Amino acid sequence: MKGTLKPRVKICCISSREEALIAIEFGASALGLVGNMPSGPGVILDEEIKEITQIVPPPISTFLLTSETDAERIVQHHKKVNTNTIQIVDVLAQGTFEQIRDALPNIKLVQVIHVIDKGSVEEALKASEFVDAILLDSGNPNLKIKEFGGTGRTHNWELSKKIRESIDVPLFLAGGLNSKNVRKAIEYVQPFGLDLCSGVRTNGKLDKQKLGAFFSAINEAQEIVVSNTK
Repeated sequence: MKGTLKPRVKICCISSREEALIAIEFGASALGLVGNMPSGPGVILDEEIKEITQIVPPPISTFLLTSETDAERIVQHHKKVNTNTIQIVDVLAQGTFEQIRDALPNIKLVQVIHVIDKGSVEEALKASEFVDAILLDSGNPNLKIKEFGGTGRTHNWELSKKIRESIDVPLFLAGGLNSKNVRKAIEYVQPFGLDLCSGVRTNGKLDKQKLGAFFSAINEAQEIVVSNTK
């Protein structure tokens, strides 16, 4: 872990106000709210996303996961939900990041890079010039039905580490994280933040026992890092 910085935790696929409050209670710094997607878990209506954002206290970040690839459509999607962050899960095909920033100057932009091969490193480096953070996940947008996350799979952390070392913005690590592998992920990749969905769920529902185990594993890793730096 870089220095003694404890990674932030984003709990994704939040489906209700109750789940939002549970995630915050256990220590989440951010919540992922999934808009319309071609596949994957956690999709809720825009009206439900807006309802959840209204009860989240200011210190907590709310991420709108959007699969829109047009800058104007991304802006319009955000205006329906009023999150403080937009997580773009696909490649921006129409318009520019600057166009989004001009329309939404106070909103943070996070670009997802699906780590597939060495080309993902260059993709992350280019995107990092225009966004506030990069999020690495294990989806595959090249499939016939695009896969944008919630896979429960890890990816090549060697590539993730290389990306983290190459960019100048914070990096979130997602993809198959759980209480058993999170210490290794922290030590090897040294991410700014951790993002997970299925790793703290049972039958699609947020699991308090798994949440507790995950945050305990992070705290234990933090204690080891701090003791090693003394």
